[in-house]
Amino acid sequence: MPLYMTQFSYTAEAWAALAKKPENRTEAVAQLVKQFGGRLVAAYLSFGEYDGFIIVDGPDEVSVTGALIAAISAGHLKATKTTVLLTPEQAVEAMRKAGGVAYRAPGP
Repeated sequence: MPLYMTQFSYTAEAWAALAKKPENRTEAVAQLVKQFGGRLVAAYLSFGEYDGFIIVDGPDEVSVTGALIAAISAGHLKATKTTVLLTPEQAVEAMRKAGGVAYRAPGP
């Protein structure tokens, strides 16, 4: 199955709730992803523009998007960004495919 990385940011209210009652959200996220036919591969909190990220092994974009909509609908996330991940082998295969195709750049 394809891998997807979703970066997320919590709302101020979510951080307040977590500070009041600390909780590891990994199991809840894993159960949500499982309902959409996927598997949670990794979950991390981080510093910077996003508060954390998850990596999901999902069946397809529609299923992963459904899981994200369900998570966002709960109201504790203020931003998400999802990226499809390729293994090095998949990237090399894409390079091979691209090498066999001609494409004209725009302009004269």
